[in-house]
Amino acid sequence: MLNDRSTPLSLLATRRSGKPRDLIAPGPDSYQLATILEIAARTPDHGKLAPWRFVVVGDERRAALSRLITDAYLAERPNASRLELESLDQFAQQAPTLVVVLSSPKESKIPVWEQELSAGAACMNLLHAVHAEGFAGGWLTGWAAFSDTVRDAFGSASERIAGFMFIGTPSRALDERPRPDMARLVSHWGS
Repeated sequence: MLNDRSTPLSLLATRRSGKPRDLIAPGPDSYQLATILEIAARTPDHGKLAPWRFVVVGDERRAALSRLITDAYLAERPNASRLELESLDQFAQQAPTLVVVLSSPKESKIPVWEQELSAGAACMNLLHAVHAEGFAGGWLTGWAAFSDTVRDAFGSASERIAGFMFIGTPSRALDERPRPDMARLVSHWGS
């Protein structure tokens, strides 16, 4: 069973993201989303800098997000095909809930790399909280995450989009994906 919430370890051992295109309503209500974001913020953070931010994109702003992403894409690729543009619109409209996570490093003695790692950890905590609440989430980047125009709509030049976090209810059973061979990933120093 994927996303088995019977115990904390079971959830971690069976956690599986949902494909954002397959996530439907309901998504979390405002109370559940606030709880998810509070849990996401409980992440390793050397220096207590909170080098990340969460921007919730409400339903009423999805069409504007689609226009933003499409216009930015067309500015870079004026000959984009109809299918490329449809895929950008689909990206902006999928799943009932969307949170954009920004890596927002602070001026500090703490290296930017550590602050960026903390932003990634906040994304992962957000997914854990989403699944613990009984929903499924998907963490996407893609072209839009690396567009300065899209980033500027959510933050400043010093920030980066760490991920578009799509949240909802799976419309079908989640599929397990191949997992890495642990024997190839784990070694013992000095052996």
